[in-house]
Amino acid sequence: MVNITKEAALAYHKNGKPGKIEVKPTKPYSTQTDLSLAYSPGVAFPCLEIQKTPDDAYKYTAKGNLVAVISNGTAVLGLGDIGAMSGKPVMEGKGLLFKIYGGIDVFDIEVDEKDPEKFCEAVEKIAPTFGGINLEDIKAPECFYIEERLKRTLDIPVMHDDQHGTAIISAAGLKNALEVNGKDISKVKIVVNGAGAAAISCTKLYMALGAKRENIVMLDSKGVITSDRENLTEQKKLFATDRRDVHTLEEAVKGADVFVGLSKGNVLTQDMVRSMADQPIVFALANPVPEISYEEAMASRPDVLMSTGRSDYPNQINNVIGFPYIFRGALDVHASAINEEMKLAAVHAIANLAKQPVPDVVNDAYQVNNLTFGPSYFIPKPVDPRLITEVSAAVAKAAIESGVARTTITDWDEYKNHLREMLGQETKLTQKLYDTARKHPQRVVFAEGIHPTMLKAAVQARNEGICQPILLGNDERIMKLAKELDLNLDGIEIVNLRHDNQNDRRERYARILAEKRKRQGYTFQEANDKMFERNYFGMMMVETGEADAFITGLYTKYSNTIKVAKEVIGIQPGYNHFGTMHIINSKKGVFYMADTLINRHPDKDVLVDIARLSAMTVRFFNEEPRIAMISYSNFGSDEIGSPAQVHAAVEAMQTRYPDLAIDGEMQVNFALDNKLRDAKYPFSRLKGKDVNTLVFPNLSSANNAYKLLRAMNSDAEIIGPIQMGLNKPIHFTDFECSVRDVVNITAVAVIDAYVQKIKENRQ
Repeated sequence: MVNITKEAALAYHKNGKPGKIEVKPTKPYSTQTDLSLAYSPGVAFPCLEIQKTPDDAYKYTAKGNLVAVISNGTAVLGLGDIGAMSGKPVMEGKGLLFKIYGGIDVFDIEVDEKDPEKFCEAVEKIAPTFGGINLEDIKAPECFYIEERLKRTLDIPVMHDDQHGTAIISAAGLKNALEVNGKDISKVKIVVNGAGAAAISCTKLYMALGAKRENIVMLDSKGVITSDRENLTEQKKLFATDRRDVHTLEEAVKGADVFVGLSKGNVLTQDMVRSMADQPIVFALANPVPEISYEEAMASRPDVLMSTGRSDYPNQINNVIGFPYIFRGALDVHASAINEEMKLAAVHAIANLAKQPVPDVVNDAYQVNNLTFGPSYFIPKPVDPRLITEVSAAVAKAAIESGVARTTITDWDEYKNHLREMLGQETKLTQKLYDTARKHPQRVVFAEGIHPTMLKAAVQARNEGICQPILLGNDERIMKLAKELDLNLDGIEIVNLRHDNQNDRRERYARILAEKRKRQGYTFQEANDKMFERNYFGMMMVETGEADAFITGLYTKYSNTIKVAKEVIGIQPGYNHFGTMHIINSKKGVFYMADTLINRHPDKDVLVDIARLSAMTVRFFNEEPRIAMISYSNFGSDEIGSPAQVHAAVEAMQTRYPDLAIDGEMQVNFALDNKLRDAKYPFSRLKGKDVNTLVFPNLSSANNAYKLLRAMNSDAEIIGPIQMGLNKPIHFTDFECSVRDVVNITAVAVIDAYVQKIKENRQ
């Protein structure tokens, strides 16, 4: 459990810019023309278009991505009626979650009005501003009236998340928990402890999934809600039981299959849990103190399926799994409402997601290796990146099918790609790489088959359909690791190079290598010994055509890998050196950076080769290279050391390639700002051009530059290192590479191998 102190919480909200959210412009504003378009006189034109066609507000304004989080502060967290202004930190927090999980902008609005009629009038007056309204922290029973009225009077989605968010997530959890224990929702006995907004909404949704009203017992602070009790609200009457044999929680849970707690902490005892039916389901959702602790519930009996509202225990019922994606889907089709069909679609999408293989990013976040559908995992984790695609698409589709959508989506794959790109999970560049690799999958050898990252990457690359993986390593250890990580190795070849089942392959590779390197003093015995090393053996698989590409580097030192690559594969004709490049995909565009891995202290000749290879590699990605050779000086202002080497390399490149857009040496700020560069150095061959390729003067500067960008810019996507200049597709990884990094490199290696085959066939 995370220990949060008052001092830490206050400092978090106060330090820096107070609060948690801000407004940022989305259009240029630096020139007079920009301002004239943004405001007067240019702004009049979209105003008139919206006057003619009100729905054009979705086209010309932020309405379609703007949600109001509105509260009167009458039921803030567990603090109760603390007032509208006091609840503002919670509303800002909700806005933060909308933005980071759903990409949705939020204005938090605190309305100092407890009268439901006046509150609704205020919301109705400001509603045209927004694409949707999220009601928050409004006490029952007023919240029921407020939501129902606003849903009736407004033509945009309205949802009281305290009710429906909890209902949707817990319904998905209940659906899956019943699947785990093999019970039928229409037959199970359900006890709901609590009769507030969330409890009422949850129970209604359980019934929509098939639960029978006669099998449900609901309790409030006075005990079991029975039909003979006086002064029941309309909401409580819906779940009043005719049974006269139960009055207390202890009596109600006896023999029950499901307990759902939406009340207060420490009201469910271990004896009560023991009195429940076989394989009972306990959802103790009071927060931060549940109705029974996870430890007590699990200790009471081993067959309990347990869920809480806390993140430090399995199966967290967390509203963030729902509301950002429900509103995302609703906004994207300009829905006029969030209806029951959309809520149920969210339930099924969330439930189904828990049954799919868990992405590595989720396992890493929770420091586990094998999250799989079952008693300890039947609800997706809040950090699961697939929630935005699966839930949002399901909600949008339900909105279209139920008739509340103003616009339609026809290409669902493209829609999901758009969502991934919006949240930075995937970009058009990555999509293009994967799509190209899928069309031409190749045989890729993964050197370190016993490294968890490499093993996961090989499996993911196979699942993505981008390659046919071959793992090098001890087959028994690989199989054991795969079992621990719950990875399916079907269709993946494992080569134990020490006990290779292909007769004489090691000796055959040794003879080929010895013949190739005989003028460098190689003997057969020396080459045969080297075939026990994974880099030599794996690269020989590619050299002989028994594989198409090779990935290595998670364990091996670069110096050793470079040496092996030169000996086995060799450098492309016309070059004396090879290098690597990283691609930086940022909000400012795509940039290619070299050499980030291989050449420590390049002289002029090495820099020329790196520049030539960079130009070739950028063209490989279907872009025209515009190259800046980087230094700490500009155009000869320092005539010694590395600036002089870069200056000489630029001169050589410009002489040999008069049509290539390349210049330098120059500082990074001049490289990336063509207005600044053109004003001071109008003679540059790069005049009027945006640089997309940066060639650095040495390994230290290049390596640190891309790592600095990675560390300081979480929005930037970095692909690499990408090998440039070897005869065959041999690609390297950094030891800190993630699974996604390795898969990205694999996609590049596959395309590299395919392109080389095309070239060979043409020759």
